[in-house]
Parts: sequence; C-alpha cells; structure tokens
Amino acid sequence: MDSEIRKILEAEERRQRDTLQMIPSENYASAAVRALEGSVFANKYSEGYPDRRYYQGNRNVDLVEKLAIERAKKLFAVPHANVQPYSGSPANAAVLFALAEAGDTIMGLKLAAGGHLTHGQPQITFSGRYFRSVQFGLDNEGLLDYEEIHELALREKPKVMIIGTTAYPLVFDWQRFAQIAEEVGAWLVADVAHVAGLILADAYPSPVPHAEVVTTTTHKTLRGPRGAIIMVTERGIRRDPDVAGKIDRAVFPGLQGGPHDNTTAAIAQCLFEAGQPEFRQYGQQIVKNAKALAKGLQEGGLTLVGGGTECHLLLVDLRPLSLSGNVLAEALEVAGIVCNRNAVPNDHMPPFYPSGIRMGTPALTTRGMKEREMETIAQWILQVIEHIEEERLPEKPEARAPFLKEYRKRIAGDPFLQKIAAEVKSLAGNFPVP
Repeated sequence: MDSEIRKILEAEERRQRDTLQMIPSENYASAAVRALEGSVFANKYSEGYPDRRYYQGNRNVDLVEKLAIERAKKLFAVPHANVQPYSGSPANAAVLFALAEAGDTIMGLKLAAGGHLTHGQPQITFSGRYFRSVQFGLDNEGLLDYEEIHELALREKPKVMIIGTTAYPLVFDWQRFAQIAEEVGAWLVADVAHVAGLILADAYPSPVPHAEVVTTTTHKTLRGPRGAIIMVTERGIRRDPDVAGKIDRAVFPGLQGGPHDNTTAAIAQCLFEAGQPEFRQYGQQIVKNAKALAKGLQEGGLTLVGGGTECHLLLVDLRPLSLSGNVLAEALEVAGIVCNRNAVPNDHMPPFYPSGIRMGTPALTTRGMKEREMETIAQWILQVIEHIEEERLPEKPEARAPFLKEYRKRIAGDPFLQKIAAEVKSLAGNFPVP
C-alpha cells in the first residue's frame, strides 16, 4: 500500500479505536461486510437486473443480488426489494422519479425539525427544486402535531408524502400518516434509514403495514455497507400493480448505471447478520443505552428535544445554556467523544451554526457497551459542558469562522479535555472495535 495512504488509514484506525463514535448515522461494519466490500466483486460491471444484464460474466453477480433481494424481502416482510441504489439519497430520488412528475407537490418533515434533505428541503436540493415542496415542523414541545400535518395535507394535496427523520428522537405513528396520505390520495413513502435495524429488532414500529414504499440505507443501525434498499409493500402493489417496475426502471436506467456489486454482496452479508437472534438483542440494547444516556444528561440539567428518546438518538437543545453546537461539538471531540452539531426545532441560528448537538448509541452498542457505560459517558459530557460554559460564539456572522478556527487551536491541548480523552481511551480499550 502507498505509504501516505497507509499512514492516514492507520491514523483513522486509531481514532475509531480510541474515541467514542456517537454520531447516530455511524456504526461499525463486521469484518465480513468489509471484506466483501473490498472483494473481487468490485471488478465487475453489471448494468441491468438479475438474468437481464447488458454484460456477460454475471452469473455470480446474479446469485449475489438475488440473495440480497430475498433476504431483504424476508426480513422486512415485503414482496419486492431493489438493492441497487448507491445510497439513501439516490434511493429517495428514484422513488420520487417513479411516483411523481416535475412540479408535483411533495410533503415531508423540515430539515430543521429532524427531516432529511431529500424530503423536500427547498431550493438547495433536487427534491425541493424540481418538486413543489410543502413541509411541516414540530410544536413548541418538539413533538409532531398530527392534526397540523393533516390540515396541511388537506390544503396542499401532495402527490407523495415522504416521511422519515435524521434527528427526531420519538417513534412515528405510521398508521396516522397512512390515514392522512390515504385521505388526500398521496403515496406514503417511509424513509427508515436511521431505524431499519431497530425495526428488525422489534425496537421500533415498522411502517410496512401502512406505507406503500419503504426506503432505507444499509449502514447506520443495519451495520452494513454504504448502500440502500427500496422496498414495495403489499399495500403499494394493491394500489398500482406496476409500482415495483416503475421503481426498478427509475433506479436503472433512470438514474444509475451499473450497480456496485461489491456493495450488493456486503448488503447480502449484513442482512444475513441482521437475521441472527443476537441482532435482536443488539437492537433492543441500542434503545436501552439511548434511554440511559438521556436520563444521565437530563439529570445533569440538559434539555432534550421531545423530552427524551424512544430510539437510537437524542438531540440536546443548548439554548438554555446559551451554548453553540459548534463550540460543544469541537470540545467533545478533543475529549474523545464524537457527535455532531445539529439544528433544534425553531432554531434561530443558521444550519452551519446550530443550537444543538445530536448523539446516538448504535456504534457504542456494537462495541458491547451497556447502561453503566452510558452513565459514565453522560457525566463526561456534562463535565465538558461545565468546562466550556463561558465560551460564546460571536453574534456577528463574519466573526464566527475566525473564532472557531482560533478556538480549535486553543482547546487542542487543553489539559482538562485531554484528561477526559485519556479516560475515554481507557474505557474504549475495554470494548474493542469489531
């Protein structure tokens, strides 16, 4: 291996080994998943679908893709699955491409309220630029207001409701969303990228009985490679017998060329792992850990959006402390705790300088940590907050970037943060990365 790349790789291995990976969308893939991702399947080109390829030499690729499809169908209890999307955003793009025309109305949760860019974020995304996007937020308590959503849908008559979250800590009422979508004639698309693993572990409600289409990534709580799956439910096929074909044609040739066969193989492996009895225990423990972490932070005086968590993530509202998510996230990283700054509902700050931090427990749970470790981590987070509570992001927008640049330099060698980082490393050493 090239020495420069090796040096960077080894540094990243140390970083993952010695710190706490708490970004909710990150996890550790198994050695088998990583081996398949880097296997000889990466050498193959296979435009088309199993038994209908445009290239020769795809006998084994067909077997791999069929295996991944059948495992997805069985685990999620759906009649159709497409495992070719390169990631979650392309998967959502393909669904919108199949179900709506340019200019049609789509509806989703606002990005600032915990939604995703592909759910209709205006102006800056394809979903907000090529479709007429109407979006809903959260109430003052940080909760979904289903009556308000119902009224918005009745007024705007969306063609597609694409419902999912990246930062909402409570479970969705899929049946209520289905009732709203059915009343206005909308397709209900459930984006479960963050919670797919929890669904398979019976730790989060499944949208399959209620939605017509379900999309998910295959990493995050599924612990697979960076890929995605689009699934069509029985409800979707009853509505349109050709919906599966429309989605397949939207993926290829509509938006993509050849699938990444190495990723398909790794998806088949991660679905095999998700079908094992221990995976259910893992998914259940993720939620237990998140609840324990939330309890520890709340007992320390922190405000959590939604009042806590019912899934794998929690969102801390720093406005009562007059702290910036940037300032805290930078300090936590020096202390060996890696989370991300994040907007909170009705945030007055811009997205790049939000008023919250988002953290989750999937990766820590993969390493074998449980409630006791979450209590310790909560105390470390509270100590870091107390240590930096006087740090304030400048009010003038032009002063923020220079401040953060200097702040990073200043805290890089901070003795207190380095002390916590050493304690974090000691704990992490007791729970090896897979």
